[in-house]
Amino acid sequence: MIQSVCILGSTGSIGQSTLDVIARHPDKMSVYALTAFSRMTELAQQAFACQAAVVVVPDCAARKQFEQAWHYSAPCPEIRQGKEGLISVATDTAVTTVMAAIVGAACLEPALAAAQAGKRILLANKESLVAAGHIFMQAVRDHGAVLLPIDSEHNAMYQCLPTEAQISAPLAPYKTIERLILTASGGPFREVDPALLANVTPDQACNHPNWSMGRKISVDSATMLNKGLEVIEAHWLFAMPADRIQVMIHPQSVVHSMVEYTDGSVLAQLGQPDMRTPIAYGLAYPDRIASGVGMMDLLQLGRLDFTPPDFARFPCLKLAFDALNSSQAACIALNAANEVAVDFFLNEKIRYTAIASIIEHTMEQVEKHSHDLASIEAVLALDAQSRQVATSYAHSLFFVH
Repeated sequence: MIQSVCILGSTGSIGQSTLDVIARHPDKMSVYALTAFSRMTELAQQAFACQAAVVVVPDCAARKQFEQAWHYSAPCPEIRQGKEGLISVATDTAVTTVMAAIVGAACLEPALAAAQAGKRILLANKESLVAAGHIFMQAVRDHGAVLLPIDSEHNAMYQCLPTEAQISAPLAPYKTIERLILTASGGPFREVDPALLANVTPDQACNHPNWSMGRKISVDSATMLNKGLEVIEAHWLFAMPADRIQVMIHPQSVVHSMVEYTDGSVLAQLGQPDMRTPIAYGLAYPDRIASGVGMMDLLQLGRLDFTPPDFARFPCLKLAFDALNSSQAACIALNAANEVAVDFFLNEKIRYTAIASIIEHTMEQVEKHSHDLASIEAVLALDAQSRQVATSYAHSLFFVH
């Protein structure tokens, strides 16, 4: 049976890599739907190239842009709009597999809908678990969805599990796993004096030494907030307590993560820093297919380094551990405040070091009150509230160039 794939966020780096892998295996998979928030010309080019039946755009203005960009002889695909459009393609009966690659909380509802529809979900979105891990994982269990992590770190750990432990939404850690070890490149500032970080520019923060990524995720890598989100993800994906999840700085980005077992064995997954490898693993699971990634020359690599993270340089990582050890509300505040803060930073309205301050302030304000987060509506309401708190505080931190 040929997989019919819906790519949520097709114009982003994960979406583009997914299309590249799919194009290499037309006998095994095809694209049914693509979605994008912007870059309508690129969306049209993608839809034409992969013969997508459906596209989803955010609003009427984007729809018009897409239609204007469609100058091909082939019929224009069906165009759906907004959140309802995203949910409709994620649950469409024609879709077998959903690549959840929209950045931020906007992916939460369509990813959850895909779980409730029992789809095979390739999860590349952190926020679905960070903001609503308890709801999302319960939906996976209740509806028999298949959940495969695509983040390189979680995908690596998944590959290091025994077959019987590769289940979706476990309720407890696998019996012989002692510890999960997440590796992190350390980003562009891993050796920079923390006292100098206040003057970092957006371009410097986005200049990742190993990976080619979008600007938001590049800033998250620089602050290591992304690693903090991955710690929270790992907690939900593998039912692992926070005190059994460790982060190590590994500047070569070759060991993508490790799993330590009770007998002292440590299994690691190595590979080129190319997202097509975990994407191909998720698309083909339990088989393996060519990803387009070249073979690794270990002799040329020469050495692998591992050091502990410095919380003085990476306060956002400590805040993520604090949030996981505190509450789901704190995790929601952490993620929402970070999205706001990074946007302010990329628009050069706040200093780089203000990102951690905004996150910490928002978490403190949110944790002053109790929250019932049993529904997705409650999660989204707290997310919106956290963004308001973060935005207000960010305005107070404006600086003049």
